[in-house]
Amino acid sequence: MEENLEQVYNDLIMEHSMNSYNKRKLDSCDFCEQGHNPNCGDEITLEIKMNGNIIEDMAFSGHGCAISQASTSIMIDTLKGKTVEEAKEIIETFISMIKRKTKSEEELKKLEDAIAFRNVSNMPARVKCALLAWHTVEDIINKNIK
Repeated sequence: MEENLEQVYNDLIMEHSMNSYNKRKLDSCDFCEQGHNPNCGDEITLEIKMNGNIIEDMAFSGHGCAISQASTSIMIDTLKGKTVEEAKEIIETFISMIKRKTKSEEELKKLEDAIAFRNVSNMPARVKCALLAWHTVEDIINKNIK
């Protein structure tokens, strides 16, 4: 069972890295931030459209490895439609999971498909790739949304 779940996660990551419908430009956005990982050259531009305190839409452009591209796309799916407070909680949980600070199954459930990146914590060279978009959206929220 464990191996099957691992394969599902790998398939999900590959699908999002190759065919992301979130990789596009928004017609209009409230916030735009660039994220860059100098270690491997990953670069993204993240756009957010708000509706009050709800993340109405998100999109990204840029280039990078499969992990960074898939993590960005899945993050967008996970955060879209959430309030800023819900998003902050999910971001904090994802970062804690990647940094091996939380393993609580109850906590991890809120990550939805983003739990697919759970084993990235076992690959130190890939941690920054998985976290790039999450730190970028965290910067947007911290700088612009109170």
